[in-house]
Amino acid sequence: MIRVRLYTTAGCHLCEQAASLLAAMAAEGGIEVIEREIAGSATLLERYGDRIPVVSLEGGDAELGWPFDGESLRRFLDPRGGVWLEQV
Repeated sequence: MIRVRLYTTAGCHLCEQAASLLAAMAAEGGIEVIEREIAGSATLLERYGDRIPVVSLEGGDAELGWPFDGESLRRFLDPRGGVWLEQV
């Protein structure tokens, strides 16, 4: 099972779109989505405040920042590695 973090905050319509894409993939099986609210952490707010939504794989450094669609998200989640990776 792939554990995916979605960095998000309340009232972010782009975050809602990203959550919907991830929810559809999670319904297919194989991934678990963990939403991380950035507003409660000064560190997360500083790092992601103007970049959300951001998706990352738990245990890794690679991140996928918005904008992304289902196709680029699937490539990112591919265990063989995708072309849309942004290294931090």
